[in-house]
This record gives sequence, structure tokens and C-alpha cells, in this order.
Amino acid sequence: MDLETRIAQFENMCREDPDNDMAHFSLANAYAQADRPSEAAASYMRCIELNPAMSKAYQLAGEQLVAADLKEEAIELLTTGYKSASERGDRMPATTMKAMLEDLGAPVPEVQTKKPTAAELEEGDFICQRTGKRGHQLPRPPFKGPIGQWIYENISQETWNAWIGQGTKVINELRLDLSQDQDAETYDQHMHEYLGVDEAVLARSR
Repeated sequence: MDLETRIAQFENMCREDPDNDMAHFSLANAYAQADRPSEAAASYMRCIELNPAMSKAYQLAGEQLVAADLKEEAIELLTTGYKSASERGDRMPATTMKAMLEDLGAPVPEVQTKKPTAAELEEGDFICQRTGKRGHQLPRPPFKGPIGQWIYENISQETWNAWIGQGTKVINELRLDLSQDQDAETYDQHMHEYLGVDEAVLARSR
């Protein structure tokens, strides 16, 4: 499926189900790939309106606003996104947004982080690289190859379980048929973005 066909598919999906956050997220990704930054930013921001907990959408919206030469809008959104991601413990998007704010010459807001309780400290000794939270390591890589190994080494069982729930939502809301290559690729892309898989690892897997 070519890019324009994918854009048309996602646009239609957003019209049919305007409150579908994953559809707007996918449309934004497609606009970004087509070098349509203003439209991509608008779709990411619609996704944020529907699901304020999606830290990655703040980051990607900020990137597209910068690409559209909307610096002030980017700073405002990234500041809000950095606060939200930091408070939620979404460490990877928070780290990226902090660097973007610094590159834009904008102040990075101070965020109050909660100290772990005794109960939290007992939840596990594996530190998830996506959330920075304690948890448990997966018993084995979830699948073969460098991406599966990266997930095993960096993502906690708790975060992986959260992705399984989110992945089910992706399949249902985007009406994916994983027997179709394009749909399987869409699913994998959402997984990579949700978990924050390292770009170098993704490049080795292509």
C-alpha cells in the first residue's frame, strides 16, 4: 500500500470514528512520512486531546511543529509534554523532550518526582529503561531477533504487559488483520513507538 493510500485510509477512519486516538496517531505518522508537518502536528495534538497520557504523541507533535517552523507553539507543547511524561514516569519521551527544549533555547521546567515507597522498592530489582521504574525482567525475549533481545534487556515485564493491552486496542481500533503485511507493519510500528525501541536496533532489523 502506497503512502497516499494509507493517508486516505486513516483520514477515512478518523472521519468515521473521530474519537479514536490511535487512528489520529496513525494518520499523524503517515502525514509526517509524507513531509506534511503542519497536518501531522494537528493530528498528533488531536490524539493528545483524546488521550493525554500518550507521552510519545507530545514528543512527535513537537518535532512536527519545529519542522513546520512553529517554534513558539513547539515550546509550549513540549513544555506541557515534558511535565506530563516526567510525572507519569515515561522517561524516554521525557528525556527527548528535554533535549528538544534545550535545543530550542527554552527553559526546562522543574518537575516534582515522587520518591519510591518501601512497597515500590520491593516490586522488583529490574529497572525498565522506558519508565525508569522498578519491575521484573521478562523470562526470555518475547520473540527472536535484535528487537526481541533489546526488549528483553530494556523493558520490564510490567511495561510489556501494558503494551499487550495497548496492542489489543491498536488491533481492534485500527481494524488490523495481522495476516496482512501492511497491517502487521502498522502493529509493529506502534509497538516500537510505545516501547521506545532504539533507532539503531530498528535499523539493524530492516
